[in-house]
Amino acid sequence: MNMALILWGLLFSSIGFVYFVYGKKRQNLLIRYTGVALILFPYFIQTPAILVLVGVALMALPKIVSRYY
Repeated sequence: MNMALILWGLLFSSIGFVYFVYGKKRQNLLIRYTGVALILFPYFIQTPAILVLVGVALMALPKIVSRYY
């Protein structure tokens, strides 16, 4: 396994844990489920560039949804 995948996966999983706890505290399902997605998605992606793109997109998702919907 590529070391970059491990490090990016660890970073996004850590951020996902923070999203999950924050979403639980604020009772916001979108942030909570985004946190779960950030924790789980690194297990399914095998390319570091795609891992980073999906991770950044997931991190931006709650902000984009709250702004436009």
